[in-house]
Amino acid sequence: MGTCHFGKVPPQRETLRLSNLSLSDTSLICLLSFFLWIAASGCAIQPAERPTNIVLIGWDGAQLDHVKECLGRGELPNLKKLSAEGSFVEIDVQGHQTETEPGFAQMLTGYDDEVSGVRGNEKFTCIPKGYTIFERLEDHFGSGSGHASGSGSFVTVALFSKGHRFKSDSPDKPYYNAAKAADVFTNGLNEDSNVAAVTEKMLDLYKGRHFFFFVQFAGADRSGHDKGENSKEYNDALITYDKLTGDIAKKLKDLGLYDKTIIYVTADHGFDEGSRGHSFAPYVFMATNDPRGIKQGFQADVTPTVLDRFGVDVKKIDPPLYGKPLTK
Repeated sequence: MGTCHFGKVPPQRETLRLSNLSLSDTSLICLLSFFLWIAASGCAIQPAERPTNIVLIGWDGAQLDHVKECLGRGELPNLKKLSAEGSFVEIDVQGHQTETEPGFAQMLTGYDDEVSGVRGNEKFTCIPKGYTIFERLEDHFGSGSGHASGSGSFVTVALFSKGHRFKSDSPDKPYYNAAKAADVFTNGLNEDSNVAAVTEKMLDLYKGRHFFFFVQFAGADRSGHDKGENSKEYNDALITYDKLTGDIAKKLKDLGLYDKTIIYVTADHGFDEGSRGHSFAPYVFMATNDPRGIKQGFQADVTPTVLDRFGVDVKKIDPPLYGKPLTK
């Protein structure tokens, strides 16, 4: 693992960390029941063959403990359903500031900020050519394999709520190379409902091809900065994340693609408890319907997990990825 740049390395923690939660007895019982349901459901699922498609959804600013509280109150039914089909695990953030740009850069490259070049929201260089998940998948399945003008069968799609955090318009911007490689790279969609609507349109467009989608929602991060992590607005934004995630899952089902698609939901960073910032907020999560299940790990494990599930030999990647597949 790379050096952690926010003071200290997050400690290894028990998977549930329930002792740190401020939950009512009822919420705690509901949350325990949720995890028991996941365990019971998972026992009956056999490891799947390699997936046809993967959708990676980023819940910007989703604090682990607050997500657990929402699950305990039954406010995130779609995340609960997804986890019941696969897993819900804790993910630690290491190797960069707990900010949006370096968080998603690590999620989408598998590298710490020293390699990605994305050290903070206002301190970055272009991610080196070929290092993002979009470029590696295009290389694996064939460059330009899914472009609308081509005849290939694999498509990479990136859809972002935020525009100013995913700049790609010049060679000094972080996603300049990724945007050129991806079949669809659209930032600045703003409202999360717009992101979900465009995602559904893209699924309609590419339903006949294999695909990797990355989808970023940002409402909770905005609400957290504006009103605080313990605000109703922040809580409501997490509920909206869940609803829109459910809408995407439903669209996949309507298209007959759900059983061929793995969904991973994770976050770039959390929030400092009760505050409007995330200067030290390294505790997030990953939820998935992946029938193989996943284990607790680190944000740098996200890229190798996706690549490995698509059949990429991550051990041959140079420079070596900092993480490893969470399914191994």
